[in-house]
Amino acid sequence: MAQTTILVVEDDAAIRRGLCDALAFAGYAVDACAQGDEAVDRALASSPDLLLLDVLLPGKDGFEILRELRASHPQLPVILLTARGAEEDRVRGLKLGADDYVVKPFSASELLARVEAVLRRSAERPRGLRTLRLGDRTVDLELGEIALLGGEKRRLSELESSILRYLVAHRGRPVDRRELLQRVWGGNSREMETRTIDMHVRRLREKLELDPAQPKLLVTVRSRGYMLADPDGQEGA
Repeated sequence: MAQTTILVVEDDAAIRRGLCDALAFAGYAVDACAQGDEAVDRALASSPDLLLLDVLLPGKDGFEILRELRASHPQLPVILLTARGAEEDRVRGLKLGADDYVVKPFSASELLARVEAVLRRSAERPRGLRTLRLGDRTVDLELGEIALLGGEKRRLSELESSILRYLVAHRGRPVDRRELLQRVWGGNSREMETRTIDMHVRRLREKLELDPAQPKLLVTVRSRGYMLADPDGQEGA
């Protein structure tokens, strides 16, 4: 069985060495780089299983790198590492698609626990799903767009695509807001308000539903959460 590979992007040599040593000792294969400008190319070339990404980097910062990776490599799990602990920075990272956010200083045991949790959640994602038919709409989750019957196309954000992926993977049962926060954002309800979910679902309905005020595809199950409810929806290759 192949080793799980983790790419570490950290400009501080001592921290980078410590991270690599801790991960290698825990049994992971490790690759590393120090420059933000080479991080995206390294990630795409080496296809790691997870990326540990410092926010404050020379050249491109972690937020810019994350934005680029989410456009080209949407399924790569990413944990942000930073000394910036402000709530707005955590929320920004999670909204851009980070799976977790660890504030320095942190212990090796905490980081390894976060890595294990993110890899476990990542394994639950439906990676092979590319297209989805919902009624007369075709959703391309790789391109991030919805094609309507008349040819109109509507763009999906990464988070909107991730919400759909998760609901497809759990079709047939309601998914509550806290579960979506944990599984899609990689956050938790103490750090982010559950109304964040409602905002993204509302935007998703505006793109997906014939009448967003009377949703038929992405429905609310009272007191239980959201559910993908199209009985004829089919998954593509």
